[in-house]
Amino acid sequence: MSALHTSVDLDDIQGLVAFGYGKLREACFLLLDVRDKEAARAWLSRCEVSNAVKREAAPTTALQVALSCPGLRALGVPEDIVQGFSPEFIAGMSSDDSRARRLGDVGDNRPQRWLWGNTPEVVPHVLMLLYAMKGELAAWEGQVLADCASAFTLVKRLSTADMGGFEPFGFKDGISEPTLDWERERPAVDQELREYTNVACLGEFVLGYPNEYGEYTERPLLDPQRNTDAPLPRAEDQPDLADLGRNGSYLVMRQLRQDVGRFWQFVDGAAHGDPAARTRLAEEMVGRSIDGDPLIPTGERIEGEDDPRNTFTYRGDEEGLHCPIGAHIRRSNPRNADLPPGTRGFISWATRTLGFDADALANDHVSSTRFHRLLRRGREYGNKLTLQQALSAPPEPGHDDLQAHDGTGLHFICLAANITRQFEFVQGAWLAGVRFDSLHGESDPLLGNRQPDPAGAPTDSFSIPVANGCDRRVTGLPQFITVLGGGYFFMPGIRALRYLSKVQP
Repeated sequence: MSALHTSVDLDDIQGLVAFGYGKLREACFLLLDVRDKEAARAWLSRCEVSNAVKREAAPTTALQVALSCPGLRALGVPEDIVQGFSPEFIAGMSSDDSRARRLGDVGDNRPQRWLWGNTPEVVPHVLMLLYAMKGELAAWEGQVLADCASAFTLVKRLSTADMGGFEPFGFKDGISEPTLDWERERPAVDQELREYTNVACLGEFVLGYPNEYGEYTERPLLDPQRNTDAPLPRAEDQPDLADLGRNGSYLVMRQLRQDVGRFWQFVDGAAHGDPAARTRLAEEMVGRSIDGDPLIPTGERIEGEDDPRNTFTYRGDEEGLHCPIGAHIRRSNPRNADLPPGTRGFISWATRTLGFDADALANDHVSSTRFHRLLRRGREYGNKLTLQQALSAPPEPGHDDLQAHDGTGLHFICLAANITRQFEFVQGAWLAGVRFDSLHGESDPLLGNRQPDPAGAPTDSFSIPVANGCDRRVTGLPQFITVLGGGYFFMPGIRALRYLSKVQP
């Protein structure tokens, strides 16, 4: 790779990729449809989108913009450009029954019940993410909406809540995120990694850069002379073409309603009212203590990880005696490497790789983590409940009341360069899947929909391994989290956003 291509265009990358805007405690997400195509194009050509350049003084407000596939078409983006995006982005999250089954969007989660995005045709065209210092969001939001009033129609406003770093069930959140290789020090080649690392190639999350396979994810590459009014950067892998994807990312959004009362009341019942047992069971289901400490000993040296709460892997806890195999954080990030643990050398490598080592084979049930990482940028919403409030809370409103009451939950947002390999794999195979690692017949204890598997067997249990004995199984888990809406969006680089606002057939 030449020196010309080792730098990263931070001024062209939307800031959400780099920061998450955690210091801007207030936020709201606006789902919009294009009202007037020309007015929308004009606004997108001039809106002040915050970039990823780190500055000494923290901003007081920030604006980020993402577009759905229907949004690209509503803006008049030519179809040949639209077809250059990934198939799953073009199809949409709610596109068909097969995708819904894979994502666990069945039963109460099925798209037909969603409040927004329930068919590909009605996915909002534009997602605006507004962030502000405490006390400044209302004025900032009013200013933005007034400026774009002639261009867009507000479909839904998603509010957020500042719960002090805890998610609605009461657990410390936002602890474990991949470290992006902004310096591009990782070799851009496909090579086996023997140890788990928290460092991820930039191309796993930002298009136009090499990913963990040493390859460039497919994205729209165009004739550089097609629209010279808003020039695009050239593609690293094909310098004769303009790269519409470079510095952009796919943004996945799902509105998840969390029934906090049901969660703690169920755990309390399973613990027979014992406060210590109640806390222990809840922590085993999550995989961390309420304050965020892992359930297994820490102290390993993990590349790219400095938080002492994350210096661990599940090596040495293959049976899940410390952290149950089916715990939420273990499912969402198994923390494994490309090969099962073992000594160095060709014979050891071949023995483990070819499956002749029984212990290694037992540790090789989960796909290598580094190909399936997500960069999470979600925010909580609704009212935070104390434990005592949750234990005495009445049942949540039914679906018919949801139009007026979204409840409490999480606006799940993640960024990825490959929706299928990253979000859809993690959601479908590890969280919604009922055959994770050595487990059978149970899905994620928090996110599971509890629907019977294809053979009709129940999936409403959670197993807790016991040393020298049979697993302890907690059965009859109800559904704690319900999907209220979702969609796939493209968060373009800032130059690409200007290009999309001007491009002609």
